[in-house]
Amino acid sequence: MTTLRLGGRAIAELTLEGEADLEALPERVKRLGGRPYIVGAGSNILAADEELPLVIIRPLLRHGPEIVGSDAGKILVRAGAGIPLPRLLRFCAEKGLSGLEGLTGIPGSVGGAVAMNAGSFGSETCRNIERILVFSSLGLLRIGADQLRCGYRKLSLVGVEENFMVLEAIFGLTEAPRDGILNRMSFNFLQKKSRQPVTAKSAGCVFKNPSPEMPAGKLLEMAGFRGKTLGGMAFSSMHANFLVNADHGTARAAFDLLHEARETVRDRFDITLEPEVRIIPCRCF
Repeated sequence: MTTLRLGGRAIAELTLEGEADLEALPERVKRLGGRPYIVGAGSNILAADEELPLVIIRPLLRHGPEIVGSDAGKILVRAGAGIPLPRLLRFCAEKGLSGLEGLTGIPGSVGGAVAMNAGSFGSETCRNIERILVFSSLGLLRIGADQLRCGYRKLSLVGVEENFMVLEAIFGLTEAPRDGILNRMSFNFLQKKSRQPVTAKSAGCVFKNPSPEMPAGKLLEMAGFRGKTLGGMAFSSMHANFLVNADHGTARAAFDLLHEARETVRDRFDITLEPEVRIIPCRCF
């Protein structure tokens, strides 16, 4: 279920195909006896090899993308959490709607991109959000842009606990020439393809960038980890901050490789790298 194609077995998987499924969700999770864990398309996740005490919840709400109106010069586009991000970008390009081109080449779903505030080429998902629909212990909530607290690869909501599930997002986009949008998307994708292992079994960037001047990839390369392998796992030879499953790797090998890299960077540069990839169950390596 992850783009790394590794990890242990969860208790169960529950898929949500509509808002009506939400009513039964808390009782179903309680009966199964595991901790709920929300997964979109499975990117940006490193799951341990062992039996996992989790109930995987996948919001496969695939309504849209569709234009639902306009506001203050912005065209409003709604997309369900289960819509693949590339599909949303294609829709925007076809309709001549600009704002999300920087997300080109990022795998995953709309829900995951919102929840992780996915970004690239100086763009972040949250910058274009007008409002989102979420489910939490408080029930269904419509959250406006003024209630979003966006950070580096994270999103929190004012007045809402951490455990919430994104069901849909409405983006505010600007009209622009279709050819220009397509050109920017094509350029961004070719840039990624030339620098990143976009076709590999990868979790994407595994560490957060400590600063723009000293990104994680540069630190890892200077520490000798570009292309370094261990037990079938590797730091990509194209980009040192990309963790890839090169040859039937395991999560244990991944943890060992990440631990070695983190310790080496800390010893050499006095910088502690923080994981960008979500590790389940949460643990220190």
